[in-house]
Amino acid sequence: MGMDELIEAVQSLRADDAFRARFNLPQWRNFAAYLTPYQLRAGDLLIKQGECDRAAYFVGQGSLQVYVQGAAPGAFRVALMRPGALVGETGLFSDQPHSASVEAMTPTIVWALHLPRYEELAARAPTIANEVLRAAGAVMVARLRANLAQRVAVA
Repeated sequence: MGMDELIEAVQSLRADDAFRARFNLPQWRNFAAYLTPYQLRAGDLLIKQGECDRAAYFVGQGSLQVYVQGAAPGAFRVALMRPGALVGETGLFSDQPHSASVEAMTPTIVWALHLPRYEELAARAPTIANEVLRAAGAVMVARLRANLAQRVAVA
């Protein structure tokens, strides 16, 4: 999977909590150059509840489930993430532990924006970096509102 396919997946996702960066194609490509791809097998854990991870991940291919441990009984599934979705976005804003785990349900490709790479982006292209934070913040707000309505933890 290449960057153009990732960009298409992100732009085409129709969800209330979609990452809606106001980028033109050159800005998307500039931003995407700061992302690192990872391949996950079904069952691999991307984010572990209680651990800190200073990265956000875009789902390129496959699907992820977000779940909370300790809900009675066992684990409680919070969300399913499909191509184009952003997950772990709180890692860009906080060094606090994640309140949910994220696991690959199928073979999955994610593209990570690690905090040091975001900081490089901010130094080289501050307008793009600011838009990343705005769009990631909007994702968090949409999820917070949905979770408050359902009274579940925020991933």
